[in-house]
Amino acid sequence: MNRRAWAWALYDWANSAFPTVVSTFVIAAYFSQGIAPDPATGQAQWGVMQTIAGLTLALTCPLLGAVADAGGRRRLMLLVCTLVTAVATGLVWFATPSVDSTLWALVCVGVATVGFELGTVFYNAMLPQVAPPERLGRISGLAWGLGYAGGLACLGVALVLLIRPDPSPFGLDRSQAEHVRATALLVAGWMLVFGWPVLIALPDPKGARPGWVAAARLGLAEIATVLKRLPSDPALLRFLLARLFYTDGLNTLFAFGAIYAAGVFGMSLEQILIFGIALNVTAGLGAAGFGLIEDKIGSRRTVLVALGALIICGTGLLITTTQAAFWVLALTLGLFIGPAQAASRTLMARMAPAGEVTAYFGLFALSGRITGFLGPAALAVVTATTGSQRAGMATVVVFLAIGAAILLTVRFEGRGGR
Repeated sequence: MNRRAWAWALYDWANSAFPTVVSTFVIAAYFSQGIAPDPATGQAQWGVMQTIAGLTLALTCPLLGAVADAGGRRRLMLLVCTLVTAVATGLVWFATPSVDSTLWALVCVGVATVGFELGTVFYNAMLPQVAPPERLGRISGLAWGLGYAGGLACLGVALVLLIRPDPSPFGLDRSQAEHVRATALLVAGWMLVFGWPVLIALPDPKGARPGWVAAARLGLAEIATVLKRLPSDPALLRFLLARLFYTDGLNTLFAFGAIYAAGVFGMSLEQILIFGIALNVTAGLGAAGFGLIEDKIGSRRTVLVALGALIICGTGLLITTTQAAFWVLALTLGLFIGPAQAASRTLMARMAPAGEVTAYFGLFALSGRITGFLGPAALAVVTATTGSQRAGMATVVVFLAIGAAILLTVRFEGRGGR
């Protein structure tokens, strides 16, 4: 990869610390075990927060993507989203282990989630700037693998520096879970330290830019044009519909994986951290490995293979009763998480018309978020109704299967898209 591609990929390393440490493994588990009255209630409350974040993103992603296209301000908007995510994450430090901290923790993580997801719109739209069409899959897959490595590294630092030492370093009070809450500060710093190269290496196009009001008007006109054009492009429409469902499943899996492991298999926070590190290893290997072959076998086919494996492994995780089997199935599942995401990003980059890339990635984000509330909401309702975390997590497999079934109907003959 050239310098620009490396700078772009390094942002994956920087921002992957948030979903890994905050959304999935550490803060999510801390919320359910240390703040919520019990794990099932914590899972339901976390689901409500994710639902609200999903609705917010559904309303903002396409419009802001179009505004970025019209105003030529992808870099500035990526900077703002990065700062919002880092600051809101850092504020989780003040969420003490008490039911009284419930609202504070949920609001901070919710705002950070919105900032993180909006940032990926502008970041993903930069992909065509750093790679030719015949290498999009390779660059996207390797960057996604680097992202998992970043999540792994941040988890490792959290485990070695903050979680395991007893007594804790820096005078952290373990009785107040300060050694756990400090991981939020670590993630905030991680994003700020490693997230800046892309902002230097990939400047916005030169030339006169419209003001924000004019850019908003142009953006609204652009997104209206894109939406009117969608029915005449059935392949793209079906792809976005398919991604709507399988990304719902993936996002729900990320949001509740640690909560499920803690509640069903009795895994401690330290065990969850070790599990998260192992999962990131297999996920990074899967993303990078499939990235090397994606341009040859096609982005669509890569996503379908990954979804099929996720459905099989996910079903096994729902019925297994031993922690050993859970580890084997979960780590195998990890091999296919990255390819499903990275190849989807590549397929969108191949299908989006030049000059409207950010708007289309806004739709891409919308397809992963417009019903983003359904996955967490379905999980929360089923969990609350049945009192079973296994029953709640079964909704994930259903969403993955629906998405795969729709994607099977997509035919895209563009370069590397098959």
